[in-house]
Amino acid sequence: MAKEIRLNAFAMNCVAHQSPGLWTHPRDRTAEYNRLPYWIDLAKTLERGRFDGLFLADVLGVYDVYGNSPDAALRNAAQTPSNEPLLLLSAMAAVTKNLGFGVTSNLSFEPPYPFARRMSTLDHLTEGRIGWNVVTGYLDSAARGAGKDKQTGHDDRYDIADDYMEVVYKLWEGSWEDDAVLRDRKRGIFTDPSKVHRINHDSANYRINNTIHLSEPSPQRTPVLYQAGTSPRGRQFAAKHAECVFMSGPSAKIIAPRVAAIREEAAKIGRNPAEILMFNMMTIILGKTEAEAAAKYADYRSHINPEGALALMSGWTGIDFSGYELDQQVRHVQNDAGRSALDNVTRGDPDRIWTVRDVIEHVGIGGAGPVVVGTPESVADKIEDWFEKTDVDGLNVAFAISPGDFEDISDMLVPELTRRGRYKPEYAKGTLREKLFGDGRARLDAPHPAATYRVGKKG
Repeated sequence: MAKEIRLNAFAMNCVAHQSPGLWTHPRDRTAEYNRLPYWIDLAKTLERGRFDGLFLADVLGVYDVYGNSPDAALRNAAQTPSNEPLLLLSAMAAVTKNLGFGVTSNLSFEPPYPFARRMSTLDHLTEGRIGWNVVTGYLDSAARGAGKDKQTGHDDRYDIADDYMEVVYKLWEGSWEDDAVLRDRKRGIFTDPSKVHRINHDSANYRINNTIHLSEPSPQRTPVLYQAGTSPRGRQFAAKHAECVFMSGPSAKIIAPRVAAIREEAAKIGRNPAEILMFNMMTIILGKTEAEAAAKYADYRSHINPEGALALMSGWTGIDFSGYELDQQVRHVQNDAGRSALDNVTRGDPDRIWTVRDVIEHVGIGGAGPVVVGTPESVADKIEDWFEKTDVDGLNVAFAISPGDFEDISDMLVPELTRRGRYKPEYAKGTLREKLFGDGRARLDAPHPAATYRVGKKG
């Protein structure tokens, strides 16, 4: 059987997300990012389209590499201003029953003890529909906001992240036994203290001393784990911890080897490589005819803001593009910012030479992924071809305008993919993890490292 195509919507609690300038389009509503009606309408649209989840990006810090100033990001709403994503989820969960929520949270500036409670709370309130995109950050502005001069070195951030994961696994999996909570009204006993265990952790990065997790076991205990790094150290981290991996790149030639590398790393440490679900970014623009789709794309492109696009790319790569000429070639630089975005336009495809003008065109609609334009039938053909060439399991669908592009996908593309037998006709039952991996798999199992910390009755 052909592999099922999974879809996440890719958004952020900000204006325009990865299509700088498109907030000026008359059909775009992302300028309403700071009001709940926008997010509630988006959640309902995604559930109508049976999207697996809403994947919420987040960035701590402002994009101030371009021109060594935040002015370009502020002028063009290049992910600034941006609000906290976690606070959106309860409202969206209340108007949906099946939509999952993968939310980005930066562990570099979040102590593990309160963070673990926050995620457990959301897992309870959503009845097990929470995922965590584990990131370590890439902006020096975020580090300065946390009282540091600059961010920790790239690979060192992942070493700290490994340590962080051990702490939260201990809290989520090792503190409360499954049957610790009795809710015994007759005896007046809510929790059996003998089944609640104290956690200890003492390392160079984190110290937890004789502490219990504050939340009773949630439906999934550990949220579904997403990870977004495809550098060599990022792949190593993903192979150990991730259940879903998000990657971006402009072509199948770039994505395919990244997918293969992570699956290979997972196999080396005894995990089933087929059970790490790979999602890559793609923007989809639909029309009832090819001409209508092309006209819509041209209309969108007329709203691209070049300065906003370069402000984003400067932040992603750590390179100040403000001093570059438009036809200047982009070359590789090694630094402590994110590395995948720069690799995409320097080393990822040896057959292509990128100029700054090309970067603006590429980033201007949907960020760092391919843009697919056409009728539902032709777009479905292109997506199926992409899946064959890359071995991905799903798409993180970025947008030019929102929620309009997601409405088009739900109403036009999803029926076509369903007709082809490549898309689920209905949601599976259970938690987000069960929807992704099968009935009865609400909790992580061995050989995933989280399972080794679980105490008491297994389940």
